[in-house]
Amino acid sequence: MPFAKAAEMLGALCGVQISEATARREAEGYGANYVAVQEEEVARIERDTPPPPQGPQEQLLSVDGAMVPLLHGEWAEVKTLVIGVIEKPKKEKGEGVVHTRDLSYFSRLSEAATFQRLALVETQRRGVETAVRVIAPLDGAEWEQKFLDYHRPDAIRILDFAHAAEYIAKMGAAVWGLGTPTTQQWLSQQLTSLKEQGPAIVLPELRVLTAEHAHLTELAGYLEYLEKREAQMQYPIYLAQGWPIGSGAVESGNKLVVEARLKGAGMHWAREHVNPMLALRNAVCNDRWVEAWPQICASRQRQRAQIRQARYEQRHKSVPLPLPQKAPEAPLILAPKATVSPASTTPAVDASATAAQPRQPWRPPPDHPWRRFRFGKALFKHAPSEPIAKK
Repeated sequence: MPFAKAAEMLGALCGVQISEATARREAEGYGANYVAVQEEEVARIERDTPPPPQGPQEQLLSVDGAMVPLLHGEWAEVKTLVIGVIEKPKKEKGEGVVHTRDLSYFSRLSEAATFQRLALVETQRRGVETAVRVIAPLDGAEWEQKFLDYHRPDAIRILDFAHAAEYIAKMGAAVWGLGTPTTQQWLSQQLTSLKEQGPAIVLPELRVLTAEHAHLTELAGYLEYLEKREAQMQYPIYLAQGWPIGSGAVESGNKLVVEARLKGAGMHWAREHVNPMLALRNAVCNDRWVEAWPQICASRQRQRAQIRQARYEQRHKSVPLPLPQKAPEAPLILAPKATVSPASTTPAVDASATAAQPRQPWRPPPDHPWRRFRFGKALFKHAPSEPIAKK
C-alpha cells in the first residue's frame, strides 16, 4: 500500500508511530537488500550450476512489459515474468476454458539482456529447465523471443490471440473504417476462421485485401507482421491440446504486481527505487514473504556490519607522521680562546661552547610560588610551617 497509508495502519494496529518519509526509506532499503539477495543467488546458480527441481508436466511461461512513471515526466518499461502450471481445460458456457495455478512473478526495470539473466532466480526455482513441456503465449516482441531462447529454446511459442486479432482489426479499419458495420462483420468472420481453421485460411484473404488496396501502404506492414508469425498462430492445434492461446496471465501480473503499486494517482518514482519496490511486490504476490523476510534481515545485518567495519578502518587508518626537517646549520663563528685575568682566577666563558650545549627544559626554582601551591590531598593538610591547633 502507499507509504502514508502504511504508516497510518502501522500506528493503528501496532501502536508504532512513524512518518511517511520513514516508511518510504525503510521499505526502499529493505527492498534493495532483497534485490541484492536475489542477485547473489543468480551468481551462485551461474557459478555452481545446481540441478533444478523437477518441473510440471505442462508449464506456463510468459513475459511482457508495462510502463511506469518516473520523475521529471519520464516513463520506463518494467518487464515481468509469470510462471504457472497448466490445468486440464474445463467446460464453461459451452466452451473449453484453460486455467493455470501456482502463478509466480518476477519483475525488474532493466534492459532485456539483464532481465533474462536475473530471471534465472525464478526459472531455476520453478524448474523451467526440467518441465516436460513449456507453453509460452507471447505478444510477439523480439526481446520476448530472445528470453525463450535463453531459458527454454524448445518452448511452444504462441502468438497471443488478442494481439493477432488487433493487427487484423487494423487492416479492416484501414479499408472500411473504424467501427463500421462492414468492418465488424468482416473482422468477426476472420477471427472465427483463425481460431477454428488457423492462419492457412486467413492469410490468403489478407493478401488479397492488401493487393486490392495497394494505395494503403500500412496494410503491407500489418500483413508482414502476421506472416512472420504464422508458425505461432496454429490456434486449432493449441486449443485441441488444451493450451492457453492468450497472454492474460502475464497481463494480469502487470496489473497485480506493477501497476497496482507503482501507477497510483500522482506517483512518480526515482529510477533507483523501482526495483526495490518490485522485489518486495514479488515476495508478497508470490506468497513467499515468510521465506524472504529472514533473507532480507540477514542481508541488512551484513550491510550494517560492513558499514561499521568501514567506519572503524577509516577512524584507525594509520596516517604517516611527517619527517622532522633538519634545522639549517648556523654559520661557524670562531671565538677567541678564554683567557684568565691576572686579577681574577675565573676564566672567561667560551661563547661557542655555550651555544653547543643542548637547551634544557625550564624548571621553576626552589623558591618559586608554584612550589608552595597545594593541590589534591594537600589542600586538606596543614602546611609543615603552620602549627596544628589543639582542641
